[in-house]
Amino acid sequence: MATLLNGIRHLPEFLDREAQVRLVETVRAIVVQAPLYVPVLPRTGKTMSVRMTNCGSLGWVTDKERGYRYQPHHPATGEPWPAIPDELLAIWERLAGYPKPPEACLINFYADDARMSLHQDRDEEALDAPVLSLSLGNSCLFRVGGLERTDKTGSFRLQSGDAVVLGGEGRLAFHGVDRIFPGTSTLLKNGGRINLTLRRVNR
Repeated sequence: MATLLNGIRHLPEFLDREAQVRLVETVRAIVVQAPLYVPVLPRTGKTMSVRMTNCGSLGWVTDKERGYRYQPHHPATGEPWPAIPDELLAIWERLAGYPKPPEACLINFYADDARMSLHQDRDEEALDAPVLSLSLGNSCLFRVGGLERTDKTGSFRLQSGDAVVLGGEGRLAFHGVDRIFPGTSTLLKNGGRINLTLRRVNR
């Protein structure tokens, strides 16, 4: 079990099955407007193993030329991102403890062979606002460490319906996804995992 920095909270089974089903339908409607795409890493030009999209006034994107950033439109379609649904805004109000609403909700889809290397969420100006994450679908092994890449890390399973809040001292903790556990959820008929990450970008 990971030893979590102050301000990091793991809330198992925060969403019940009915809420998970509704949220999957909400995500599908967002993807119709803002299709999933494969992001490209800066400098190397290598593709990430996840597919992603966003909703909100801003969306997190990356490419080889301009790197990590937030922008108000989809990089492939050029269209504005769909609005963040009310049900996600309500979850933010319940868990974030922050006076301003989120501006971005990053939607990552992990196939069963996808992973995410250790990283910090630090492309936002409002680093006093927490990062709020929701898991849907197959379980994953979530790794979390300290404020330096070389700090000791620990890992624990995130299951469908779990929430994680990175705030306080742990707002800039390094974290990642080591692996997906296929067949651990029936929520997504074709398997895989959806991760929703709500963020406040501007102060």
